[in-house]
Amino acid sequence: MTTKLDIAPANDRELVLARIIDAPRENVYRCWTDPKLVTQWFSPKPWTTPRAEMDVRTGGSSLVVMASPDGNEYPNPGVFLEVVPGKKIVFTDAYTQAWEPSEKPFMTGVLTFEDEGNGKTRYIARVRHWSAADREQHEKMGFHEGWGQCTDQLEDLAKTL
Repeated sequence: MTTKLDIAPANDRELVLARIIDAPRENVYRCWTDPKLVTQWFSPKPWTTPRAEMDVRTGGSSLVVMASPDGNEYPNPGVFLEVVPGKKIVFTDAYTQAWEPSEKPFMTGVLTFEDEGNGKTRYIARVRHWSAADREQHEKMGFHEGWGQCTDQLEDLAKTL
C-alpha cells in the first residue's frame, strides 16, 4: 500500500496527492505513459478505462475514456504541456488535440516522479484548477478518494512490470 505524504497545496486552487509508491520510478512513469497500462489502473473501480490514446511529448495530445459501471463513457481529451521522460508530466484539459481550446477548461495536472531509494518512487500529483470553485467541485467529486484509489491501483500494476 502506498505511503501518504503530507504536502500542502500551493494555493486555494490546487489539490495535492503525494505518496511513496512501492515500485521503481521507471515503472510508475511507464504506467502513466503507456496507453495499454493506463487502461488497467486509471479509473477507480468499479469504473473502467476502456480506451487511452496518448502522444506523450510536449504538445502531444491525449484521450483517456473513463466508463461508469452502467457503461456511460466520459472522454477526457487533453494536451501534454511538458514531458520530461521518467521525471515529470504536465497535462491539461484546457486544450484538446492540436492546441484547440476546450469548451470549459477545468484543470492542469503536474506529476513528478523521483527515486526514493530501495526501488520506491516519490510521486506527487498537483492538480491546479482555473478557480477555487473548480477546485472545490473536484474535491466534492471525490478527488482524494478517487485519485488515492487509482494510485493504489497504479502501485499494484507498477510492481508487476
